[in-house]
Amino acid sequence: MTALEQYVAGWRNHDAAAILEVLTPDCIVIESFGPVYRGHDVIAQWVSTWLAEDGRVLDWTIHELRSMGDVQIADWTFHYSWRGKENTFDGATIAKLHDGKIAYLREYATTAPLYDWQGL
Repeated sequence: MTALEQYVAGWRNHDAAAILEVLTPDCIVIESFGPVYRGHDVIAQWVSTWLAEDGRVLDWTIHELRSMGDVQIADWTFHYSWRGKENTFDGATIAKLHDGKIAYLREYATTAPLYDWQGL
């Protein structure tokens, strides 16, 4: 399983520890609609807040995944529920690795999700 597949599996399983395990301590994650999270502490807060506010990944299907050295690129469909509202959108991720872990992850979406993070 690639690092990007492990990251997605962590979200599918609602497992914050598994998500963080595949990220470098100083990782940068940029969500498809703009928010930027830097480092384990901030990412852990984001993930735990999202899960605590009834965030659930219902399905995250990777349609195609390419690995090129320390870069992984995936095309996917994301289906989730957050605060009682379901949404599905297509997107892509570019992940850059350092020593086998994700050091930089940027997501792109074809449509904007229905939620907005404030204060993180």
